[in-house]
Amino acid sequence: MEPFSFHLPVRIRFGEGAVADLPDVLAELGAAAPTVVVEAPVAALGDVQRAIAGFDVYEKAPGEPTVALVDDLVAHLDARRPDAVVAIGGGSALDIAKAARAAHSQGMPFARLLDGDAAVEEPRIGLVTIPTTSGTGSEVSGGAVVVDPAGGRKLGVASPLMRAQHALVDPLLTLGLPPAATMGTGADALAQAIGGVIVRNGNPGSVALGLEACRHVAAGLPAAVADGGDRAARAELSVGSLLAGLSMNLSDCGADHALGHAIGGRLGLPHGLSVGLVLAETLDVDRVACADRLERVADVLSEPRDGSADGFRAVRAVRRLLAAIGFPTCAEAGVGAADVESLVALARDDYCLTVSPHAWTDGDIRRAYADALALAPRGSSSKT
Repeated sequence: MEPFSFHLPVRIRFGEGAVADLPDVLAELGAAAPTVVVEAPVAALGDVQRAIAGFDVYEKAPGEPTVALVDDLVAHLDARRPDAVVAIGGGSALDIAKAARAAHSQGMPFARLLDGDAAVEEPRIGLVTIPTTSGTGSEVSGGAVVVDPAGGRKLGVASPLMRAQHALVDPLLTLGLPPAATMGTGADALAQAIGGVIVRNGNPGSVALGLEACRHVAAGLPAAVADGGDRAARAELSVGSLLAGLSMNLSDCGADHALGHAIGGRLGLPHGLSVGLVLAETLDVDRVACADRLERVADVLSEPRDGSADGFRAVRAVRRLLAAIGFPTCAEAGVGAADVESLVALARDDYCLTVSPHAWTDGDIRRAYADALALAPRGSSSKT
């Protein structure tokens, strides 16, 4: 067995009503005047309104995170000088909060950290993350990803020092999330969970967390897409996403994220949707190098045994789950054959491809995109 080490210092509180613990965790941080980073629809939720009453509130603009959005938040933090940052929302809100806190603490533009001109240092103020979707795992991760609109790429900064000190994971905050957002974030969580099992820099901790995350995501995703108010399904997805985020922090994401990042960066599609479009197809390429681990994934996803041992059962299980929720195909999402060569160029340079269990070639990337483009509609993908 190869030696390994890991450190996950985020203190987590999970359960219905966990957002009400915000005053307690702020007190633990010694913070009395935080800035709350929140998306406008989230700020309107009653539980959130009560939790953040009286605090400085910064409403994040809609859309994927960009350097410009991070810089705008840095300017706000520079002016307000809060003693903590509270980030509430989906992965984009949490990511810009992590990025801006780091830049604000070091008194520099975020671009310097993004370009590697400066290393991330210990932030001067604490961070509390409160997710309102179930997929990115950003509440416990040390990374922040932004879109580069000019270059059509997704870029990121990652450091254990960027992680939150506290994460409050409250499934009630995800009630009513629309089906499209539910399936996209759910696909992202599933991809992260499987990645923790199969990538080359994983370890027993990432495997254990990843397999358990797969079980919870599969248990909750179809019911949550069908009924956004299903509390049991939302709890399954919330814990699945949390465990997938922890697994990702002990390893990395794999080829699905590399090819998905290319789609999202070039076409401006949401992250979870972009990853889900190619999840099964990238696993089909990877399985030659990790069949034994994918067999464990297939078992957790309750895919019947058929006497094979080549990992294809996991591919089949993922396709079955995506079909059950009517996940869009590449064609339905607006990805076309004319996009493939530019996507190949973007994906080949993505870090996530380097930790894949398989040594990907340009031909492998083309094959995965071609297989995804050839898919017939999975089902009722008109959900909004």
